[in-house]
Amino acid sequence: MSARPTNIVLIGFMGSGKSSIGRIVARRMGFQFLDTDALIVERAGRSVPTIFAEQGEEKFRDLETGAIESLAQHSRCVIATGGGAVLRERNRALLRELGLVVLLAASEEVLFERVSRNDRRPLLQTENPRETLGQMLAGRREVYEAAAEHVVDTSHFTHRQSADAVIAAARRAFSWKTGP
Repeated sequence: MSARPTNIVLIGFMGSGKSSIGRIVARRMGFQFLDTDALIVERAGRSVPTIFAEQGEEKFRDLETGAIESLAQHSRCVIATGGGAVLRERNRALLRELGLVVLLAASEEVLFERVSRNDRRPLLQTENPRETLGQMLAGRREVYEAAAEHVVDTSHFTHRQSADAVIAAARRAFSWKTGP
């Protein structure tokens, strides 16, 4: 059995900091930063909200699985996934094969404060976005925790502090003394 790729895969609910923290981690480690939502947008030629509106969530999830599968040969990457990427068992297995899976978590209150700054969240286009967020988070919490090898709670950390915690987890997981 070969060693797993030296990638860091960030999972978590929307607003947990996957893209922002992932970019910092990648820059500091000299890794490439990849975002599965950006890959989907590039391949589909449409924004995530447009894909949801025109083709539905199931089609988006199919595109998401394809984007994750396309990363199988990558190494030395920080990969930010969409908040729902772990909903499919196939995706959870693929993410574990890609490298160290780190859950970026935050309290419901912090997540809502963060996501309410962005009106382009297709799954929160409801009559009561706060209630929707709470229900979604409750439904996903167990799946996130089961998929993760390490958890970083970003609720009270800056992006830099969260990045430090992710890098420390990667050093332990990959047995790096000082870096990759």
